[in-house]
Amino acid sequence: MMGQGTMGQGMMQGRGMMGGMMQGQGQGRAMMGRFSPEDMKAFVDAQIAAIHAGLKLSADQEKLWPPVEAAIRNLATLHLSHIQAMRQNRGAMAGDRVALIRAMAERMSQGADALRKLADAAAPLYATLDEAQKNRLQVLAPMGPRGIMGPGATMGFGRMGSGGAMMGDDDDGDGQDSR
Repeated sequence: MMGQGTMGQGMMQGRGMMGGMMQGQGQGRAMMGRFSPEDMKAFVDAQIAAIHAGLKLSADQEKLWPPVEAAIRNLATLHLSHIQAMRQNRGAMAGDRVALIRAMAERMSQGADALRKLADAAAPLYATLDEAQKNRLQVLAPMGPRGIMGPGATMGFGRMGSGGAMMGDDDDGDGQDSR
């Protein structure tokens, strides 16, 4: 599957779909804090719509799209919940490195599970894409440091992200250090 998860994996990596879109001129981390959860959900909707429209699916392929979209949305919801939890708990674990590591491990585990579900959902559709669609997908849902979910994780590229958000010690994705 598109590099085993390109459709949404890139979306949910690093800062996530919203982060990649908000990254703009290198302002991703600071920009994240400026958007409400509703804004970020709107960005998710827009990116999913762009991927869907850009793929120009055939009628047969269209039948395979709903599980992919659902998996992407589930991954985005998970990512947003992790961002919100980090914002709410900002600094709470700053002095307890073990608790911080455990929380990061839990987020990574949840993200890995969601990515596996996305890979499972996307594999049948990806298998039907022609080369032109695969090339468009590479642009619409890139993998890498600035994949749809933005900088970070390898799947989380560089600085983990997605379900695993490892954006920095106490970083909650809002561009402000909690120390």
